[in-house]
Amino acid sequence: MADLKMPELNCVIIAGNLTKDPVFRQTTNGTPVVNFSIASNRKYRDANNQWQEEVCYVGVVAWNKLADSCINRLKKGSAVLIDGELQSHLFKNDDGFSRNIVEIKARRIQFLNKKCVPADGGISGTSTNQHHEDEPSIVEDDSFDKFLTSEESQLLKEQTHTQPQRS
Repeated sequence: MADLKMPELNCVIIAGNLTKDPVFRQTTNGTPVVNFSIASNRKYRDANNQWQEEVCYVGVVAWNKLADSCINRLKKGSAVLIDGELQSHLFKNDDGFSRNIVEIKARRIQFLNKKCVPADGGISGTSTNQHHEDEPSIVEDDSFDKFLTSEESQLLKEQTHTQPQRS
């Protein structure tokens, strides 16, 4: 029997919303890094044909230019699509016990929220949005809705219209 080699594959693609504001920092040598957690929802029908929802919470880390691109674009509730790989860290907690943390090291982050970029390219001092030359200078729709099935779109519309208004 031939020796089989396990493929070296470590790839994660996940969409979700930030559970709290991201934490930006720099390493001792000045490398930018951002850490945040996302909640990814999965909707399904149970045995009684009722819609149910499960939530998966995942930590994410981004480095260098990718971390820099997150500074003015992410906050609690921001919708993102993450393409990356799993990585783990082993450390000892305050009680001396070893703990293993698994998180996603992001390769790419797609910002899924709409953002408004001023038509003057962000030149005026009143804008809080940062304009990048490779981005359109009008309202940008990064929404993930175009990837939903018609049934998922209808369910989302129904949930949006049936939720109570917040004051």
